[in-house]
Amino acid sequence: MASAASTPAQPKGATGVLVLADGSVIWGKGFGATGDAVGEVCFNTSMTGYQEVMTDPSYAGQIVTFTFPHIGNVGANPEDIESQVEGAVGCVVREEVTAASNFRSQETFTQWLVENGKIGLSGVDTRALTRRIRLSGAPNAVIAHEPSGEFDLDTLLAKAQGWPGLEGMDLAKVVTRDAQEAWTGSYWQLGHGYGEAGQDGRPHVIAIDYGAKDNIFRNLVKAGAKVTVVPARTSLEDVLALEPAGVFLSNGPGDPAATGEYAVPVIKGLLERDVPLFGICLGHQMLALAAGAKTVKMFQGHRGANHPVQRVGEGWGETTGLVEITSMNHGFAVDADTLPPEVEQTHVSLFDGSNCGISIKGKQAFGVQYHPEASPGPQDSFYLFEKFVGMLG
Repeated sequence: MASAASTPAQPKGATGVLVLADGSVIWGKGFGATGDAVGEVCFNTSMTGYQEVMTDPSYAGQIVTFTFPHIGNVGANPEDIESQVEGAVGCVVREEVTAASNFRSQETFTQWLVENGKIGLSGVDTRALTRRIRLSGAPNAVIAHEPSGEFDLDTLLAKAQGWPGLEGMDLAKVVTRDAQEAWTGSYWQLGHGYGEAGQDGRPHVIAIDYGAKDNIFRNLVKAGAKVTVVPARTSLEDVLALEPAGVFLSNGPGDPAATGEYAVPVIKGLLERDVPLFGICLGHQMLALAAGAKTVKMFQGHRGANHPVQRVGEGWGETTGLVEITSMNHGFAVDADTLPPEVEQTHVSLFDGSNCGISIKGKQAFGVQYHPEASPGPQDSFYLFEKFVGMLG
């Protein structure tokens, strides 16, 4: 991977390129949408679920490098979409996308990328790119696809260098829904699709959408809740007017401190009124901010479906020390050293020791850094939805 001073010659047949902000140029074969897009380059270690990854709003402003070499083999279908709003802007893969081979496929991954305006780049040494990210951090870059193979590298480099990066960026306002919505969809079953759930007699959960994945709402319904989803900037008064039995704080993209400028005062108000709270990913981070902790930008982040997390809190009884294999997608984390005495650390990453869960003493409020809805990923952590709904009576 060369610097700007030694840009590698464009290989014959190269129709795609990744231009990093430091001047590095990585050639490949473009697929999917044409044009260019800027974002932070990260890597994801999942072997399955690429369509769910690409439609996760938490990936807004990011270019995903898949470490698994064969991406696109099972095609695409409308049931594996996590959200209709912006997700990842592009992806980098090792092998060219082959013909789809799965009974659920309705179109190729390439066709789906075109329809959704996302750019792909194949033929890249993704092991080398991943190692670069692990050693040097997640870089800003531009991914571009042009069938003619004609690129203005200087212009692409200027875009990469001019992009401010995710730190300090509030992206929840970009990916949140515009209006309140009553959510009724339940979990997916083979041959039946997504089910519907009744509303009568269920505790009412207000889910604040900072860039949520649909399968989170489905699992809340599966656990026995009635769910109403509201936009990220919904006021404390409007949340309380809906008479919530509990409030869910969703995942989402960007810097939690930036989104927290308007979200944290609402969460503090809910804590003061002893409303039960459950946060996932960005929601977990902002719950920690509301409790007095701080968040930090991670060096490379955690993204994949194989992350081991250990229960360390006192409240787990016989299961203290148990390890869950979890799905993760985050580039920021709660700084465990800043947790105040009334906040207990309940989970930690066995990869790097970073915080993966908190509980606020004297309150029915907890959060986890990982994704218990497992889309894609292992199913070790579904119990958290039942734990939350069980609090609500």
